[in-house]
Amino acid sequence: MSIDLLINAAPWEIRIALVEHGNLVEYYLERPTEKGLAGNIFRGRVARVLPGMQAAFVDIGLERTGFLYVDDVHINVSEFEKGMLQCLDAKCCVENGSPDSMLAHRTPGMNIEDMLKEGQDVLVQVCKEPIGGKGPRLTCHITLPCRNLVFMPMTDHIGISRKIEDEEVRQRLRNDIEQLRPAGTGFIVRTVAENASSEDLEADMEFLLHLWDEIRAMAAKAAPMSMVYEDLDITLRVVRDIFSPEVDRVLVDDKVTFERVLHFVKTFAPHLQDKVLHYGDEAALFDTYNVEMDVNRALDKKIWLRCGGYIIIEATEALTVVDVNTGRYVGKNDLEETIFKTNMEALKEIAYQLRLRNIGGIIIIDFIDMELEPHREALFNGLKEAVRKDKNRINILKVSEFGLVQMTRKRTREDLSHMMCEPCFYCNGDGILKSCRTVCHEIFHRVMRSAAKMAGDKVSLNVHPMVASMMMKEETDTIHQLEDTIGKGITIIPSKDLHLEKYEIFWGAA
Repeated sequence: MSIDLLINAAPWEIRIALVEHGNLVEYYLERPTEKGLAGNIFRGRVARVLPGMQAAFVDIGLERTGFLYVDDVHINVSEFEKGMLQCLDAKCCVENGSPDSMLAHRTPGMNIEDMLKEGQDVLVQVCKEPIGGKGPRLTCHITLPCRNLVFMPMTDHIGISRKIEDEEVRQRLRNDIEQLRPAGTGFIVRTVAENASSEDLEADMEFLLHLWDEIRAMAAKAAPMSMVYEDLDITLRVVRDIFSPEVDRVLVDDKVTFERVLHFVKTFAPHLQDKVLHYGDEAALFDTYNVEMDVNRALDKKIWLRCGGYIIIEATEALTVVDVNTGRYVGKNDLEETIFKTNMEALKEIAYQLRLRNIGGIIIIDFIDMELEPHREALFNGLKEAVRKDKNRINILKVSEFGLVQMTRKRTREDLSHMMCEPCFYCNGDGILKSCRTVCHEIFHRVMRSAAKMAGDKVSLNVHPMVASMMMKEETDTIHQLEDTIGKGITIIPSKDLHLEKYEIFWGAA
């Protein structure tokens, strides 16, 4: 079975799918009208300093100001290096456009108001996309990624991705960087550079140093609240970050995009250029790999498991909740075994869905309660193993007494549902509506309260057709009783243009 990177390029959007062994595991989408900001560098202007939050809002020329936390302003080298050593995987922190997770703590006594003033110009980089109603997260700690290295121009540090486990390889890479880097600069060696030669590292380093010189020159000339540097578009960024020797093929269905990708790979990873192929079949690329079906499934709240159980994924403002249920699965022997098997299958699907949907932030998983401690331990270890392929930084706590697992997954961009969907204009995202009977009774109460004050012997009710149907069928007796009580005739008028919960009451003579 193969690992394929599929790129579907159209004028209105770019879609990229990573397919492992026939299953869609990662999905990227970018539209020209909604282009991402992560990695872009701006000359911003401090709009407001908030001592109470130890943060500042910085105007970078967008609709919403960016958020700059105090620790993202000041660098303390010794604390920074300590934080780097404690980072679970430096690659995950930077490769996902999130250098803020590796920043040093500020020096005690240094507050935001001591470092920034309103109207001050600062060079900032977007480290987290705007999500929901929040503006972008900003940092002054610039990071510039390339194929094998990530350059940190303001930090004297060498880091090696923790996913490179061979100690001899780590030491070789560290020695190579130490010999090549200019004094006072910082570099992180990415996982893909495990087999890179000294010449490969030097080529990347020269490119990044030249790029940084250009950025500084552009920043000096740029107007306040304007973009200084734009990161690669989604196509080249994904190729840079994901395309590795483990990927068997990169298939591109657009000729122009194929040429761009091939040129990029020839420049930064020439040994992989034979894997970049133009897809020219009549059948659509995503249809051939059933990507559309997997994406639509990833938008569902309810996902069935092979055993017959299912999981429900619900997103709230602050966190995402996953509920596990046995569903149709009844097991063979005893209840505890049935529950354990359902939970073990569910955790694999949950890890898969978190990665595919790009769900970030706080995640609470409500597994089915298990009485045996070995089963809980196996569940915890199984979940940790299931998320190992995920590049985003993940922290998982032990199973609680209530059978809950609390975890966090680094949020770097909008999740799949936010990228492809919007709140229901009908329910405003609540997910529920008043029942037809509730609306009927609400109308009856209003008519009763107002009848004595209104002239005429007739009342007309403009209501949604579903409400009208209930009034004329199941609530017929109630309508007759109401007419006798108020002494007025009631006419029901279905109106398809009305919201289910909205209605109009007109009083007048017959």
